[in-house]
Amino acid sequence: MSDPIAPLVTALHGEGRLRLWSLVITAFGDLVQHRGGEISTARLKLLMGRIGVEQGTLRTALSRLGQDGWVSSTRQGRLSLYRLTPEGLEKFGPATTRIYAPPRAGAVDLWRLSVVPQLGGAAQIALTPADGPAPEAALSVVGALESLTPEWRAGLISEAHHAALLALERDLDSLARAPEPDPLGAAAARMLLIHRWRRIVLRYPEYPPEILPQGTPLPDARARVAQAYARLAAPAEAWLDSSADGLPAMPGPSGDVAQRFRSTDGA
Repeated sequence: MSDPIAPLVTALHGEGRLRLWSLVITAFGDLVQHRGGEISTARLKLLMGRIGVEQGTLRTALSRLGQDGWVSSTRQGRLSLYRLTPEGLEKFGPATTRIYAPPRAGAVDLWRLSVVPQLGGAAQIALTPADGPAPEAALSVVGALESLTPEWRAGLISEAHHAALLALERDLDSLARAPEPDPLGAAAARMLLIHRWRRIVLRYPEYPPEILPQGTPLPDARARVAQAYARLAAPAEAWLDSSADGLPAMPGPSGDVAQRFRSTDGA
C-alpha cells in the first residue's frame, strides 16, 4: 500500500535545502504547545523520521535552536525533553492567531489601505480587510471599496505568492485523494500542512476571494486548509495520546486546539 503522505514528503524535500529548525518550530506550535509545551527527543525523532529526516540532522537543528535561544532542554530519566523558551514563545506567539483564524464568513465591508515599508527603503501598498490583522504600516487609511481595476487586481499576487499557493493546492489535493493515514502519519501530515500554511500566512497578504485576480490558485485557501486540518486532527491527537514505541503519552490537550480555524461562537 502506498504511503498516504508521500506526496507531501516528496514536495518538502524537493524544494531545496530543508530548514529543519523552522519545521521544528512549526511542530512545537501545532503539536506540542497545547500538550504541556514539552516533547521528548525520542518522540521528535519518530515524527521527523516519518518524513525522512535523519536523527543527526535533527540533533543539529535542536542544537541551533538552543544556541539561538528558541528552545531549552531538561533530562527526565533517560529522556531529553525540549520546550520553547520564554523568548521563543514571545517570537512565535503572535503568529498563532493569524495561522489558526477561522475562514471569513461574509463579504468585506471596510478595507484598510496600508503603506508597508520594505527593505532598501522601498514601500508596498497592501489592501486588507479592516477587521483583520493589520500590517506594520507607515500609513493606513480605512474606508469602503468602490472598484478595483484589472491592473490593480493583477498586482495583488506576486509570482512567489502564486507559486506558494500552487504548492499548497497540490498538498491539499493529495491529502483529499489519499486514504486516512496512520496516527503518526496524520501528525506528520498536519505538521507539514501547517508549516506550508504558516509560511504563506506570515509572508503574504491574505485577500478575500472577491478581489483576487482571475486564475489565482486557492481563492478559498483558509477554508480548504481548515477542512484538511479537521480531517487530520483526531488521528494526530491519537498519536500524541499514545505510548508509541514505548514512549510515555504526552499530557492531555488544552481546550484551545478544538478552536483552531473555528469562530469564537463555535461555528
